[in-house]
Amino acid sequence: MWKSALASASSPFDLDAAGVSCDMVYWADVLYETPDPITMHESAAPEEQALEFAPEGEFRIPASRATTAEERAWLAAFRQRLGVEEDGNLTLGDEGFDAVNGTMAHELERIPLPWPIKKTFMEAFLRDVHHYLFNEEFSPRSGVTYRVQAEIRKRFVKALEVGKQKSGPHIVVSHSMGTVIAYDCLKRVPNCPSVDHFITLGSPLGIDEVQDRLHPEWTRDDGFPSDRLKGNWMNFFDPFDVVSRLDPYLASDYRNHGVPVIEDTKQRNNGRTPHDIGGYMRGEHVCGAIQALLE
Repeated sequence: MWKSALASASSPFDLDAAGVSCDMVYWADVLYETPDPITMHESAAPEEQALEFAPEGEFRIPASRATTAEERAWLAAFRQRLGVEEDGNLTLGDEGFDAVNGTMAHELERIPLPWPIKKTFMEAFLRDVHHYLFNEEFSPRSGVTYRVQAEIRKRFVKALEVGKQKSGPHIVVSHSMGTVIAYDCLKRVPNCPSVDHFITLGSPLGIDEVQDRLHPEWTRDDGFPSDRLKGNWMNFFDPFDVVSRLDPYLASDYRNHGVPVIEDTKQRNNGRTPHDIGGYMRGEHVCGAIQALLE
């Protein structure tokens, strides 16, 4: 899907034809029983592509799962930030307040999602971020149990080790929850290989509760992963993206020795959901940045 979106951009970029290799750090099986049932027709227009979601309520985190006062406080704050109540209901609806520009949420959302879809998505997002940042022991299916953060870190580091055997430049392109994983490894895992460039799309890394769990390695003045990132960090967001819009600008939160160095770029994505990876990869700014960094 990622490669197809790049190849169908306004200025198409075919990775295979250009001789660019790529690998996906796949982690969904650590947190989900089966792959998300996505139907993607490459020839279809974005608004014609179908996306199905898991049943409502499947991703709720019971209060009893939070075993420490710190974890309970973190969950309460993050739920409030996302508008997810402890019983799994969402409170940030058509009358919610948006932190990006101070407008009401129903004024900001360009293409409103059906509420059951948004509710389920935000519950899943909250669950995924929590389980990763707290290294939750989780069993996505019978007979299989993971320490979520440890397992996904291992996969990310292994993928970079394999990639380092090939000629560069090496670029990590991450999306949504994947931006948290990639940043965590580049900043906080000592044996993680270095990369040349880092791209984040629709990232929640601007959210205070996420940053709080990246201590002590992360600080606002020295959050840039300079030990393992040798070149650029480019961050892209759609102002209607339900994940990144809480705080889409990262430059001031991940400085390099006090100096803002991240390039934050707004890109309007086409499609039913502004958070979708296809919209980001087809966008002029993202596709152009990938080509420029590879050159």
